[in-house]
Amino acid sequence: MAHHFANPIPAHLLMWHRVREYAVPPSMIETATARRAVGDWAGACAAARVDIDFDLRAVRDRHGTDLVTHLRADLRRLAPDLLRWHMPRIAPDGRLRAGLTISLARYRSSGATPLQLVVRTPPAWADAGQRISLALWEESGNGPGCLPHPHPHPHPNPRFRLDLHRHLWDSERSGELAVRSGAGGAPSLVPPDRPHAPARPDVPDLPDRPAVHDSSWEWASWAAEAELLLQAEGCPRGAFTVRLGTRSRAVLELVAPDDSHAPTFRPLREVLPPQEVAALPVLPEVAARVLPDLELLRAGLVATDRLHPLVATALAAFGSAASSSSGPATGPAPRPGDPHRVECRGGVHRIALRDGTLTAIDHDPAQLRREELLVALGGPALPCLRAIDEVHRDPEALPAVRERLGHGDVAGALAVVERLLGPGAVLRDGPLREELESAAARRIDHGLFRSGLVAVHPGAGSVAGGKASDLRHAEAGHRPRRDRRTPPAMRLKQSSRARPRTGLNLSTS
Repeated sequence: MAHHFANPIPAHLLMWHRVREYAVPPSMIETATARRAVGDWAGACAAARVDIDFDLRAVRDRHGTDLVTHLRADLRRLAPDLLRWHMPRIAPDGRLRAGLTISLARYRSSGATPLQLVVRTPPAWADAGQRISLALWEESGNGPGCLPHPHPHPHPNPRFRLDLHRHLWDSERSGELAVRSGAGGAPSLVPPDRPHAPARPDVPDLPDRPAVHDSSWEWASWAAEAELLLQAEGCPRGAFTVRLGTRSRAVLELVAPDDSHAPTFRPLREVLPPQEVAALPVLPEVAARVLPDLELLRAGLVATDRLHPLVATALAAFGSAASSSSGPATGPAPRPGDPHRVECRGGVHRIALRDGTLTAIDHDPAQLRREELLVALGGPALPCLRAIDEVHRDPEALPAVRERLGHGDVAGALAVVERLLGPGAVLRDGPLREELESAAARRIDHGLFRSGLVAVHPGAGSVAGGKASDLRHAEAGHRPRRDRRTPPAMRLKQSSRARPRTGLNLSTS
């Protein structure tokens, strides 16, 4: 008899479901919103684990008061928790895409190069805590007053730019999310008075590339988003690219008979060399793909009230129908005081929190002390004590603790441990303690990156993913080997022929 299986949930939706559950906890949203409401933008950034890498006084001294006024206004409108909500993430864990610089806004400066407000993510070896940072960027290098710590990719990445999508981080423009994401159907970026607006653009067939008809691609809005992109680049019409995969790009052109017609796109007729294709404007990832929250709502994996408040308000009309069928019912969650039940000596005993620790409440304290002494001498333990020991070492809530630690929510992870074991518990050797100790050690790596005090460069194999031979090479006291991950400054220093020589015979005959 053939077995019939339901359609499996796509892996990327499962990833985004975990991201929405753990990456931006409600406590962070509440604290950041409260501080932003009173004008404390720096406090809101601190609550959302966003570091500030510039000094407004230095910006004013270099670029003048007008630019600082616009910058300060954007910082007050910035919702750092909303920005973290929409940051690019990678599979399978859903963590922030490492080593990325994203443009948030551009400002006209008195100098020759414009100034950009950017957000940066640390490299993978220093991503503990999942902290991000705000900085200012000029074409000539870091902006005024920026902290001079190294970054693997300081230049803004055009594929992930958000300066054309302010509704993803600007609290006053978050209501545009429904229109820009096409939640009400086809995107309505095109003015309604334009005739001949195509309902379904002509999507090019690319047999050797991933299908653009996949549900994760928002190809219906490519023409409207490409028009905004080309206008920002100073050309109303022209060619642009859409990144479809690691080594595949669709080269398209935006065309329209005149200004009264809605633009559409089509494959570029002429074949361009790779150098020219790389120089074309690239459609941002947030414009090329469907909003993850929309996919989760359509799949019934999340309810509207579980989204970010600003996102939920913007998608309220769309999510009202989906919220009724979102997710299977899991029953009432166990309360912190509910006892665990264990079969012990022919009966069912209870294990619950008493005086801040997990205790077998159906055993006399004197009996428990005798049994613990017997275990210390090598004797068998009571089933109740074995259950308590197992919970301390490898609890059922360990996956939830691991997810929270991976996304930087240390307070949430410790709250789960305290609700399970009690605030007075002493952790024992096991997976739970190893996870907490590993998270604490990785935070030191992030501090070294922020301060620029890195003893051994990751290119020498000091991080996960490095070769064992490189690690032995570094532990032996040798200088780190040069490779593509070595910073330019270190590469220049190591390759310089002007290094001082030692051990030379300076005596003359």
